[in-house]
Amino acid sequence: MAIERILDPEVIEEDRLEAEVKEEVTLRPSSFDEYIGQEKIKKNLKLAISAAKKRGDCIDHVLLYGPPGLGKTTMANVIAKEMGVSLRVTSGPAVEKAGDLASILTNLQDGDILFIDEIHRLPRTVEEILYSAMEDYKLDIIIGKGPAARSVRLDLPRFTVIGATTKTGSLSAPLRDRFGHIYRLEFYTPSEISLIITRSAKILGIDITAKASSMLSTRARLTPRIANRLIKRVRDYAEVNGGIVDEENTKKALKMLEIDELGLDSADRNLISSVIENYNTRPVGLNTMAALTGDEPSTIEDFYEPYLMQIGFIHRTPRGRIITRKAFNHLGKEWEDGE
Repeated sequence: MAIERILDPEVIEEDRLEAEVKEEVTLRPSSFDEYIGQEKIKKNLKLAISAAKKRGDCIDHVLLYGPPGLGKTTMANVIAKEMGVSLRVTSGPAVEKAGDLASILTNLQDGDILFIDEIHRLPRTVEEILYSAMEDYKLDIIIGKGPAARSVRLDLPRFTVIGATTKTGSLSAPLRDRFGHIYRLEFYTPSEISLIITRSAKILGIDITAKASSMLSTRARLTPRIANRLIKRVRDYAEVNGGIVDEENTKKALKMLEIDELGLDSADRNLISSVIENYNTRPVGLNTMAALTGDEPSTIEDFYEPYLMQIGFIHRTPRGRIITRKAFNHLGKEWEDGE
């Protein structure tokens, strides 16, 4: 079930609309120097890109994985710009049959980068064609049907696949093994988020104070996409109520959005409270949590859990999920040992 809330790390309708008017695009860094955070990944990719350019070759295939909103698409754009090549973008669900992939691959130019978002959702028949394309730069297609059917092997230009996924465990081993670079994007630190907010505010022409930027950095769930969305909401509040984006306006705007000092919204607090009220400190299964909140299990696993686990509010155990003492304290609930 799709959910749309301010703290949703996925792309929501607002982001799509803003991309159409180029605002979202302008917030994306265009080089590694502008890209804040993910220092280890940037260091490795800079080395790989320099070596590839020195050889006059394309960079090895790259797999980027991690929670949504951490900059996988942005990283792909930066890699293409640093390589000085064109970036072709598609997604796993959009490539429904082998013919779709064949059309994309045969239109690539030498050195191009093909970015496949949600690559774990590629149909198996399409995925199998991608194997030889990535490894041998050959495309095997079947022409005709029945007894007249014949296999044709086409040569492809040398290209790079950059795959992005939030579920690396869902990738088949043969596909995963064909990537020369595999990197996990980590959650950002509050100081990095603060720098991102300051940079975005400058690009958007928002007058923001250092204290306001620092406050927003602790509410953005360590995720750049959410940070950029929050600053726009606080900007809206400040414009309507007069003044700049200072600490006072930021505090009032966040209170109106029901986002607390740890970046939890009403949906997060409802999830934790429901489990505490019904099970206290006992382990709870994912399906049970979904039944308590009315959400799909995948929604809880993909959207709620990563950050709640990151801040130590939920622990996964073989018996189920456990709400920690830290979460009890945050909500002002009484912890009962041995429950």
